[in-house]
Amino acid sequence: MTADVSWEQLAAGAAIDSARRQPATRLSGELYGARPTGNAGPREALRAARRSFVAGERIDMGALAGTLGVDRATLFRWVGNRDELLSEVIWSLCLPTWQRAVRMAEGTGVARVMSVFRAFSGDIINAGFFRAYLRRERERALRLLTTRAGVHQSRVIALIEGLLRAEQQSSGLTLPLPVHDMAYVMTRVVESFIYADLIIGEEPDAAKAAAAVGALLGPASG
Repeated sequence: MTADVSWEQLAAGAAIDSARRQPATRLSGELYGARPTGNAGPREALRAARRSFVAGERIDMGALAGTLGVDRATLFRWVGNRDELLSEVIWSLCLPTWQRAVRMAEGTGVARVMSVFRAFSGDIINAGFFRAYLRRERERALRLLTTRAGVHQSRVIALIEGLLRAEQQSSGLTLPLPVHDMAYVMTRVVESFIYADLIIGEEPDAAKAAAAVGALLGPASG
């Protein structure tokens, strides 16, 4: 099974229900909470946009509106602007990928955290449709994924906080920084390896991302 297929299969069912538990925005509340009033609605818009994204196509709001049989004003009322929709499409793929990495992780403490990051980073790096998006919309992608301009980074930090807190409780993991600060630093470091080709022209590397996480946790992790 390729990373592309597994990412799409994971996203197909679990993402919408799971996303309800993540930090919300106006758009995510509508996408994940509202029931469609007819044959189309926010959820259908998200699913259609995700299909285009996974197919390696650029999400076009006009074309999407036509596919759904609505006008652009209705589509924008459902999903907001294109950046908001892109953020939700990517998150609907990212979340189940993270959950799968957590379920499949091996070991305890630092080893388990590293296992999660190795699998998660590897799935993202190896997903051809995602790399195509990064190449196609480099500046926008980095802005939405790695800055406060989008909701993605804060959501990833929240996931990492949850993992660290769980390991603190289950294995006695200790951290050199408060949990939120540690999650933020880990997010920034792992981003530098996942998006290395866009940032410094080097190959993305999941093994290095995991090793860097282990180095951050350090001897104090126990």
